Amino acid sequence: MRFPTSDGAVLVVTRQQLARVEAWRNAFANQRKDSRYYEIVEDTIKHNFEYRYFVFEDSAGNTRAVQPFFLLRQDILQGSGERILRVAGKVRTTFPRFLTMKTLMVGCAAGEGHLDHVSHEHAQWVATRLHEMIMRYARRAKVSMVVLKEFPATYRKALVPFSSNGFTRVPSLPGVKIHLPYNNFDDYFKSLSKSTRKDLRRKYRDTDDLGITVEVFNDVSHCIDELYPLYLQVYERSSLQFEKLTKDYLRRWGTQMPDRMRFFVWRLNGRAIAFSICMTSGDELHDEYLGMDYSVALDLHLYFYTLRDVFTWAMKNGFQWYCSSGQGYDPKRRLDAQLAPLDLYVSHTWPGVNLIFKRLLPLIEPTRSEKSLAHYPNYADIWGRQ
Repeated sequence: MRFPTSDGAVLVVTRQQLARVEAWRNAFANQRKDSRYYEIVEDTIKHNFEYRYFVFEDSAGNTRAVQPFFLLRQDILQGSGERILRVAGKVRTTFPRFLTMKTLMVGCAAGEGHLDHVSHEHAQWVATRLHEMIMRYARRAKVSMVVLKEFPATYRKALVPFSSNGFTRVPSLPGVKIHLPYNNFDDYFKSLSKSTRKDLRRKYRDTDDLGITVEVFNDVSHCIDELYPLYLQVYERSSLQFEKLTKDYLRRWGTQMPDRMRFFVWRLNGRAIAFSICMTSGDELHDEYLGMDYSVALDLHLYFYTLRDVFTWAMKNGFQWYCSSGQGYDPKRRLDAQLAPLDLYVSHTWPGVNLIFKRLLPLIEPTRSEKSLAHYPNYADIWGRQ
């Protein structure tokens, strides 16, 4: 399927067809999650997703970018507050598909979205071409809603063609970042508030003498059967559940991307009680997922205990930033975190319904139910321009 644009064309291809596109091998090379990651996601996270790819060609026929996307039936209330979900749940006992729509999502099914680009000018070119054709394809694919999923705020300027023409930009749950310009954990610890230091001393005192050990791996294939149940415990306790990772997903992350991966595994008396999946990106260490044994996690204050080990390793290895996904915002704020905003760009394919969307989306966007976000010093950045 081919859609002409003002500078070339955009082709819609499957993974099999993409194998013949040479540019795919270097796609997202400047991101921690490069083309290898998108292949892992498509192979291991199904969830009734239909994975496809936009291939961008310029007027000379050169491939300039490849943009992954996927099709699914989306609940537009996902991430809304409990009151809204409770009312919707009652309606869905009679109308199961109430406020669910066939949706085209540009980005990644497991993580934030990015444009495949090598410079800001290139990102603007890709965004402009994408905006020119995406509604034409959406209507051809009989899609009701189009979403650019969780794009970092740094893309706001490049994505102006969307936010200024037909799409509504609303915040998704932001990530967090903690600056670590310190020589060691003790120096970082001294920078925290007095009350936080007192609380952490008590937590560490309760746990330090138990003999918990930590190891760092690039691949955890050898112990994946032991670790995966710990991930499931965290997933099942989460109030907001999105994509559910598979065992094969975690295994292939290490076997196919060992250069980017760091797996931290904590043991007590030889038994795994926690693990953290991190990725490296320049001077940033990204904490992607956490697994814990909740039979001991709360009594041992494992969340704070594991963070200390991750911070210590990061500073020892020259990383300046610790980055993490959303949720658990209050404890992270006490650790001097700042928000890393993520945006959703949303449009309905019917113009009349889209006018309603523009009024509705700010009322149901996911940050409204996270009251602790307002206490962050850069809270205004969630909605602000960049």
